[in-house]
Amino acid sequence: MMKIIEYMLEEDEGFGDITSNILINDEKEVIATIKSKDQGIFAGSKIIQEIFNENNIEILELKKDSTKINKGDLLFKIKGNALKILLLERTVLNIAMRMSGVATYTNNVVNKVKKINPKCTVAGTRKTSPAIAKFDKMAISIGGADPHRFALDDMVLIKDNHIAIVGNPLKALKIAKSKISFSKKIEIEVETLNDAIECVQNGADIVMLDNMSPTEIKEVLNELSKLNIRDKILIEVSGGINNENIEDYALLDVDIISLGALTHSSGSLNFSLNIEV
Repeated sequence: MMKIIEYMLEEDEGFGDITSNILINDEKEVIATIKSKDQGIFAGSKIIQEIFNENNIEILELKKDSTKINKGDLLFKIKGNALKILLLERTVLNIAMRMSGVATYTNNVVNKVKKINPKCTVAGTRKTSPAIAKFDKMAISIGGADPHRFALDDMVLIKDNHIAIVGNPLKALKIAKSKISFSKKIEIEVETLNDAIECVQNGADIVMLDNMSPTEIKEVLNELSKLNIRDKILIEVSGGINNENIEDYALLDVDIISLGALTHSSGSLNFSLNIEV
């Protein structure tokens, strides 16, 4: 992650901060505060702390990840070289604002689901911003949800495009089971009742009901119960789910609700850094 942060800093600096360099003495030390202009859940504390430590900036005060924050709250208070603080300012704020936005949106969704279905897990997806997926996933966890896969090597997840190439869900599942290590779970995405039943009967660990309406999902769950195989499988639902309709899915007897909206629709909170005079 530090390599990504180094690139962010290089991108922001360009060939040098000409404004700060012509106005400020190289040895000037200052105290600065980072405050919130929004209400939400704070995220990014550990990463920001690492950035400041790497650049010899002393941290005088800081909020912990997952802390509830309000407008005007002090998030960080730091002391160090003025030029260095100004160089780090925008990158630090961008990371913290983005992560806090994701954590806040996630926490809101999780609270909605848990009120209805305490046993249901809310999870993210890989619909993250390019290059900062790890930041997004960390923010999802801070917000109280499961990050799902961090990368393609975490588990076998057979999706619609794999199935289109192989032929059908059952065939894809059998190939995967014959080749993968026992240490990896196998999840498969299905779009019909029959495919769901076949994949449960043939040893999938997780079946994802993709882009199904609550009515269609309920039908699948009822049929699995009638066949006495509902308890043999984890059922994940995904596709078209957001903060506005998630309660309809939480009412169902599903194990996992995954939604890309945690990262692609969350936005950022607004923070500011100010030098104390």
